[in-house]
Amino acid sequence: MNQVFIIAEAGVNHNGSIDLAKKLIDVASEAGVDAVKFQTFKAEKLVSKNAQKASYQKENMNNGDNSQFNMLKKLELDVETHHKLIAYCKTKNIMFLSTPFDHDSIDMLNGLQLPIFKIPSGEITNLPYLRHIGSLKKEVILSTGMADMGDIEDALDVLVKAGTLKENITVLHANTMYPTPMEDVNLKAMVTIGNTFDVAFGYSDHTLGIEVDIAAVAMGASVIEKHFTLDKTMQGPDHKASLEPDELKAMVQSIRNIELALGSSVKKPSKSETPNIEVARKSIVANRDIKKGDILTEDNLAIKRPGNGISPMRWDEIIGSVASQDYKVDEFI
Repeated sequence: MNQVFIIAEAGVNHNGSIDLAKKLIDVASEAGVDAVKFQTFKAEKLVSKNAQKASYQKENMNNGDNSQFNMLKKLELDVETHHKLIAYCKTKNIMFLSTPFDHDSIDMLNGLQLPIFKIPSGEITNLPYLRHIGSLKKEVILSTGMADMGDIEDALDVLVKAGTLKENITVLHANTMYPTPMEDVNLKAMVTIGNTFDVAFGYSDHTLGIEVDIAAVAMGASVIEKHFTLDKTMQGPDHKASLEPDELKAMVQSIRNIELALGSSVKKPSKSETPNIEVARKSIVANRDIKKGDILTEDNLAIKRPGNGISPMRWDEIIGSVASQDYKVDEFI
């Protein structure tokens, strides 16, 4: 694709409601993103009953229940809901994506014929999971939060050996803290990943605001993923670190503007500035009246606008030559 592929991450910000999920799709479509992404899982397959919430989840939800299982159980989307959301996305002309978190969910999404499989950061060290997705031979987007270069290399090896073409893999630099402190973004690592493994690269962002996403595009990201919500004050684990609708629109518009601004690597006058060449540049002109046969010197010549006469870059060539005609003050030589 010639333009950055922007994924609006709805995640679990639907709070278990299909109506909220559809409203999120509406927002993503109106913002102009390429895809809206949810999360597909069975709580029983994803997390043990005694697993605790992450610290940011405890802080964001603040309901006294620290069980990951209880939180996730309320956020499951069944296969019927998936069918409805996929159909709704088609009416909005936006791609439906979802991240699977277990083998059953991988099979469900494959059965729903999803064109791209997104691997979340937490599964980058899950060999059977990686092998399962790799065997589908689909396009893959791999997030790398909490990973080092060795983890990324191992995951890529598994995916490729399982059957996925390397050119069909995009690796996203990421940080899994919600929100990510600016000093922990380490955006240069995104480029390091791309150069080291010779893969397409992008950025999955959990910072507050949109400036890091714009910077990532300027640095060559081909995919941007960003959480969004209807309202940051809603109850749920990820709302506070998500963009609201107006912010999502601003991010998309900024990214599209940066894409245009990046242009080509060729340095030449642009179409819009070409008329300014005559206005802003200068020419060699007579500094006083000059008679035919006079010697042209630094005293009787000057350099002034406009720039549609002899270029001042030929100054040394003109100095010492003989006037071939009469010149009035300010007349082009």
